[in-house]
Amino acid sequence: MAISLSVVLLLGIVLVVMIRSGSIKTGPALVALLFGFFLASTASADDIQNFLDDVAATISDIQF
Repeated sequence: MAISLSVVLLLGIVLVVMIRSGSIKTGPALVALLFGFFLASTASADDIQNFLDDVAATISDIQF
């Protein structure tokens, strides 16, 4: 759960910065936000979450 909160926070910050810098307008940002919201309630949400969990686990296993 901690990783998902961090990703949501990071994406929210990126979205605000993009809107404020003018690289994305409010309309397309709202569409992207609504798309993500409705996508989260579909059957594919579990598959997407599993994929992101696997990516996060792979990144955390990388040794420098």
